[in-house]
Amino acid sequence: MSFLHLSFYSTFTLSGLGLAFHRTHLISALLCLESMMLSMYLALSIWPIENQATSFTLTPVLMLAFSACEAGAGLAMLVASTRTHDSDHLHNLNLLQC
Repeated sequence: MSFLHLSFYSTFTLSGLGLAFHRTHLISALLCLESMMLSMYLALSIWPIENQATSFTLTPVLMLAFSACEAGAGLAMLVASTRTHDSDHLHNLNLLQC
């Protein structure tokens, strides 16, 4: 395993652990999701170059588009929850309440 692969795997794993253990604020969960998307984007950008496969060069652009949509939806949820609950704490959000 090369150093590049190790850095991608460790970045994704640390972002997942951050998402699992630091669940107090919605903004910290969104930042962990964005760092996971960034590590996946970088891995998908390097993969076609390593394998010399030109058919997969559009995949990172699609991943970047989905990541931007995810970030926009997450920020919209952050603004909506802050306006209704006056904070971005995740323990204030209850899925069983309307």
